[in-house]
Amino acid sequence: MNRLPIIYVVSDSVGETAELVTKAAISQFNGANVTIKRFPYVEDTAHLDEVISLVKLDKGMIAYTLVKPDMRNYMRDITQMEGIQACDLIGPIMDQIENLCGTKPLNEPGLVRKLDEDYFKKVEAIEFAVKYDDGRDPRGIIKADIVLLGVSRTSKTPLSQYLAHKRLKVANVPIVPEVDPPEEIFVSAPNKCFALKISPDKLNQIRRERLISLGLNDKASYANIERIKEELAFFEKVVAKIGCPVIDVTNKAVEETANVIWNMYNKKLQS
Repeated sequence: MNRLPIIYVVSDSVGETAELVTKAAISQFNGANVTIKRFPYVEDTAHLDEVISLVKLDKGMIAYTLVKPDMRNYMRDITQMEGIQACDLIGPIMDQIENLCGTKPLNEPGLVRKLDEDYFKKVEAIEFAVKYDDGRDPRGIIKADIVLLGVSRTSKTPLSQYLAHKRLKVANVPIVPEVDPPEEIFVSAPNKCFALKISPDKLNQIRRERLISLGLNDKASYANIERIKEELAFFEKVVAKIGCPVIDVTNKAVEETANVIWNMYNKKLQS
């Protein structure tokens, strides 16, 4: 059996895909003694010419993933002209997907890696929201991108999760008269705090429905209107001390409130 001494893996991105496919193919030859040399981030034809020179010296072959049509075409033409064995690992399937979908490809290198990074950032943000939900650990206030403040039943948790899907690390802190707010919201995080305001009547309705759903008496102090007014008055004092933006969530859906926070957050970043 003729063994190929070297396969040059060439890519305009990291080259992981090309190397994995090449290794999978090599594995079908009973551990053939083939050396793989990876050439990532090939950006122009001058780089391709360098690779071609090396391949000719080694009498090897090329496996490549080049998404830009001009680079792909150049690689095809130059390898044919030089009599070098070359395998385009991504071009043919891109062409067929284009025919199938009737849509032009973006032709941007590294999109798979970008998508992977985006996914892991989202997972990390979701895990963060769970870990630092409901003021469980004040250290989350320091690490967070956004800190949500509000009395009980102002949608702090669903808002945290919604914003986490936008890759924001969100901690939320309940404001209760009997508990001193964590010092971190005054010292470390006033510029990333967002306060969630709600009308007493709306909060009374939400809490009563919550108690009923749990099979409890809706006359409990948790849903008492005077108790609610006391909580909201304390909340307003805390927010005034911080000086953070206040968002009225009385008649807003979670998605609507999240978009308001998202837009305000981005404006702060740009200012």
